[in-house]
Parts: sequence; structure tokens; C-alpha cells
Amino acid sequence: MKLFNLKNIALASIIAGSATLSTSAIAADYVIDTEGAHASINFKIDHLGVSYVVGRFNDFSGTFTYDEADPSKNKVEVTVNTASVDSNHAERDRHVRSSDFLDVDKYNQAKFISTSYADHGDGKGAITGHLTLFGETREITIDVEKYGQGDDPWGGYRAGFTGTVALNISDFGMEFNLGPAAQTVYMDLVVEGIRQ
Repeated sequence: MKLFNLKNIALASIIAGSATLSTSAIAADYVIDTEGAHASINFKIDHLGVSYVVGRFNDFSGTFTYDEADPSKNKVEVTVNTASVDSNHAERDRHVRSSDFLDVDKYNQAKFISTSYADHGDGKGAITGHLTLFGETREITIDVEKYGQGDDPWGGYRAGFTGTVALNISDFGMEFNLGPAAQTVYMDLVVEGIRQ
């Protein structure tokens, strides 16, 4: 009788463990945790060929779907308040918000909506989609890598990713001449999402 009970307990443990594994592997929708400051959109651009101007956008929101079993279902959508650009220099930021650059009075949002995901294995991949910036929409591909996933201390479940992409600003119609070395903006993305 005791042996039977031990078998039942072992079987229940195996079933519970399997349920936990399958729960983390199923497709799930996430909200990007911008309220907790656990996500960031960072950039750098060449300055005079000797260094970089580094900055970020402080106000954005978004969602993503992550499916470990079927990565082709992975998708993301992000909206950025362009006026929230922050390069740690108030005068420069006013200029960047002007019609010379972001023209935030006319184009107060930038938006990325994914259209496909290519899985490269080992948590790495490339997500392709449409980026709308300065009223122009272009297809871009972001290299992404899963950083981690798991339970948080507040009873939720989280997944985190990093991403990189280089954007040619003239592709989006920005004509202000910063010199040939400053035509490319390098974006570094950190995304932590809370499973819904």
C-alpha cells in the first residue's frame, strides 16, 4: 500500500512538472514593461567622426507574442512618442525635435509592426516588419536574442529580449546634412514583457 502511494506521488510530481514545462513553452501575449522601467529604446549616431551622441526615447509602449514551440508565431508592435527623445542635452534635444530632424509637431509617433520572424536557433532570430518614421514607412529587420524568462516575485511571468538594428535616416526622408558618417543610427533595444 505504501509503495502504491509513493508511485502515485511520483506520478503526480511528473505530471505537475510536465504541466509547468508546457506552460512556459506555449504561445503567450506580453505587455512591454515600460511602467517599471524594464525596457528601453536606445540609440547612437556618429559625431564628427570621433565619437557618438548617445540617447534614448523615454516614452513608448508595446506588446509582443512569444511562442517557444513555434517561433513563426512571434510578433511585436511598438509605438514611440518621438518628443520623448533624450540625449542628455536639452538644447540638442530641442533641435532634434525640430523640423530639421524628428519634426515631432508633425510626426509625434513612430511605430513598428512586425510581419515575420526568422528563427536562427539558440534563442536568436530576426524579426522583420514595417517601421513608420517621419511619415515614411519602410521595411526593416531587427536582430533579436532572448535574454531570459521565468516567474517574477509578484506572481507574474516575464520574458526578456534584446535587439539591434541600423537605420539609414535618409531612407525615411530626413534631409538635414550631418555628414556622411552620421547617416546611420544604431538602435539597441531592451524589452521585458509581462505575460497576460
